[in-house]
Amino acid sequence: MDAPLPNPEALIRPWRTATFVASLVAAVELVLLIAAGVVLLAKPLAHAMHAHATASALAPVKKPAPAKAVHHAVRLAAPKLRRSQTSVLVLNGNGRTGAASSAAATLMHLGYRVPAKGNAKRQDYATTVVMYRRGYEPEARRLARDMHVKVVGPLDGLAPSALHGGQLAVVLGAG
Repeated sequence: MDAPLPNPEALIRPWRTATFVASLVAAVELVLLIAAGVVLLAKPLAHAMHAHATASALAPVKKPAPAKAVHHAVRLAAPKLRRSQTSVLVLNGNGRTGAASSAAATLMHLGYRVPAKGNAKRQDYATTVVMYRRGYEPEARRLARDMHVKVVGPLDGLAPSALHGGQLAVVLGAG
């Protein structure tokens, strides 16, 4: 008599189980290898980074070498208008009562014309700004020098028509 044929599922199941167990063992080994690598490399790497950071923080500041390039003098155009011909709009941008009137009086004492004074749209300017219409940058730089103002630029946020016929605007800031 012939032996009974084994069940086909019985032949397949041991291989499935063996494959699953082998994969699980490989995954555990991989996790252990990664953990060992982190433990072995983390401490020396941390010490190297700490040493580099300490050396960088305590290193003397390096001054740049003097430039050997040829220095070109920048020529600024001379103002075309005299102070008495230069018209300046004075705007208070710092919120202090009377600041525009005080600055306008100072400018008139220096010889400038002040067609109008008033408040700026904002009252939170940190620093005083001298602005100019196109073509009047030299006059604006002279005004900034007279007022000891460091920021000079073209009209920003003001239309030329808002200058009441003037060439320059001063927006007074807190500093």
